[in-house]
Amino acid sequence: MAKRKQFIGTVTSDKMQETVVVKVERLYKHPKYGRIVKKYNKFKAHNEKGIAKLGDLVRIEETRPISKDKRFRVLEILQKSKSAHVQLKEEAV
Repeated sequence: MAKRKQFIGTVTSDKMQETVVVKVERLYKHPKYGRIVKKYNKFKAHNEKGIAKLGDLVRIEETRPISKDKRFRVLEILQKSKSAHVQLKEEAV
């Protein structure tokens, strides 16, 4: 049985109800020029419990199709966003 793909990325949008958009960056060497190039993909991931917020570093895993565009689910949050905590403190003041 094949393993499911897992990626680590940053949540760029959490405006949908049970979905987050995760930006996964990767580095590769350009075939002709040899320079290291940064590319990224955006994946929609199922965030059932609403634990992932904007700016969080998350691990996502491939799963069965949940909707037209959703093919991943959030496994865990590796690092919480620092900017979200700053916004909460500013609102309290």
